[in-house]
Amino acid sequence: MKKYIDHFDLSEIAGSGQCFRWKETASGCVRVTAFGRVLNMRACDGEPGYFEFDCSEEDWESVWAPYFDLDTDYAAIEALIKKSGDAHLLEAFECGRGIRILKQDLWEIIISFLISQNNNISRIKNSVEALCREVGIKAEGAGEEFSFPMPGDVDPAMFERVNLGLGYRVPYLKEMYEYATEHPKWLESLETMNYEEARAELLKRKGVGPKVADCICLFGLHHIDAFPIDTHVKQLLAKYYPKGFNHEYFKGVAGVIQQYLFYYELMH
Repeated sequence: MKKYIDHFDLSEIAGSGQCFRWKETASGCVRVTAFGRVLNMRACDGEPGYFEFDCSEEDWESVWAPYFDLDTDYAAIEALIKKSGDAHLLEAFECGRGIRILKQDLWEIIISFLISQNNNISRIKNSVEALCREVGIKAEGAGEEFSFPMPGDVDPAMFERVNLGLGYRVPYLKEMYEYATEHPKWLESLETMNYEEARAELLKRKGVGPKVADCICLFGLHHIDAFPIDTHVKQLLAKYYPKGFNHEYFKGVAGVIQQYLFYYELMH
């Protein structure tokens, strides 16, 4: 099916550091595995803003349209940026104007961002892929893709037995799988909390610091006021905003702004 989507770029989203199961194929398509399903998509040649997706209209409305955050008005965010007079942010926006904050599976985000600590995007993707192939089940759709293993699907001892390239993160993942298995309502409870409550709850778990908690809040719970600060962001704030970044002006969309700034740093 063909859809028009504004502020949407497959390559920019794939490289934005928020998702680790987007694969750019040799055919120019991008394949995403999410919610136990596989979706192939590509930009339509010569038709800016149009994209083709190999799913049914029913799946589009129930799964993929929410996943791509199509209810958020990114044109309004663009207008807010232009009105701010922030020259660097405007440049960053133009660099990554096709980025949207995906509405991803909470558990997948928790585990992926535990893996992400002191890691690069390529290695994170490899470790996530290895985990899914080791204990996931084959996802719906074409290709050799596997679902993300949920609590209860994994024997936590597996992390010590199988080398997935996780290094010192093994105890964090083992404890997280154990905790979520023993507390089956925990994920559901996180989804009912506001940003401050969810962040505080996540910080109680082993291996979850402020940056990881904010990433989980932003990418897994869609609290788009979360503003994760890692080494890249800390450096760019010091460089471009030595007197402080105006979080108040961007209240309610700060996480989107963070993605534009972060992606710009990755690309430069």
